[in-house]
Amino acid sequence: MNLTYQGASELAVAAERFGYDVAFAPEGYRSDAASVLGMVAGRTDRIGLASGVMQIPARPPGLAALTAATLNSLSAGRFRLGLGVSNPDVSDGWYGVPFDRPLERTREYVEIVRMALSGEPVVYAGEHYQLPSSGSAGGAPLHVITEPAGALVPVYLGAVGPRNLQLAGEIADGWIGVFAAPEQVAESVERIAAGRALRGSTMAGFEVIPCLATSVGESVEGCVDLLRAHYAHLMGIGDPARNFYCKLAARLGWPQDAQEVSLRVRAGDRAGAAAAVPTDFVDQTSLVGPVDRIAERMAAYAEAGVTTLSIMISAVATDLTGRLAILEQAMAALEKSGAGS
Repeated sequence: MNLTYQGASELAVAAERFGYDVAFAPEGYRSDAASVLGMVAGRTDRIGLASGVMQIPARPPGLAALTAATLNSLSAGRFRLGLGVSNPDVSDGWYGVPFDRPLERTREYVEIVRMALSGEPVVYAGEHYQLPSSGSAGGAPLHVITEPAGALVPVYLGAVGPRNLQLAGEIADGWIGVFAAPEQVAESVERIAAGRALRGSTMAGFEVIPCLATSVGESVEGCVDLLRAHYAHLMGIGDPARNFYCKLAARLGWPQDAQEVSLRVRAGDRAGAAAAVPTDFVDQTSLVGPVDRIAERMAAYAEAGVTTLSIMISAVATDLTGRLAILEQAMAALEKSGAGS
């Protein structure tokens, strides 16, 4: 399940009771991931915790590693570190970090984080990161002194483009996707597998985790309507030519609709932007409709190579009671699908 700070404790406790494996916390303008997961760690006993995703431009790699080590210790080894470079306009406009050469920066970032989480002294001389920044004159290198809790923290990467997907396969332990239809997941798995092959590995043990906005109800159109604002918000971030979500909508056949959504958001017409989101785009890339229909979709995702399906309950326009109901209904759909066995 995927949550924000709103009702996070209640939702995580319920998810643990229902049998969910992991609670993801995204990061954006509404909440950061670490605060939410720290609270959830103190309220739960079994469920895994994951950042989905911590934004690479927001933190230097040393702080990301320290945060991961802290959350892993607080949760007795339940934490997984999801990382992503974010949207170009968010990187520049919110964090003040240029978006140039994101794949190279991601590779160096992950190398430093892994080095720090291993407990060894961190010395790194890359093109984008140098630790110590002053070179050998900086004194003795530093290392994480947080008490370890279990195995090393797994690292997941959020990725959309082909090269980024291959990089995820090469350097990460899992992939976090969004707005992904089953056919897209299958294509993404092929790209990831190519990256795994570069390191001499197979897909065995690698996590494939699409995060899917979820709305359960008898009317598919009504469920889609509850998700339109979420789609419009993401498609309205920055320039549509650089927006990952608009590019995806365009690839799936809705380039003009994506442009219209973005223009309306920038004009301040959020209601109009939501109305302009194509119904079929939402339907193809989310879980909407009755429980039996969602069960069929879950089976299709499993067939495409998904190992863990993240139910994004924070996307739906409803209250805490409604989101708790979605958690329970989604678990009922999983049991019907046979994908969880």
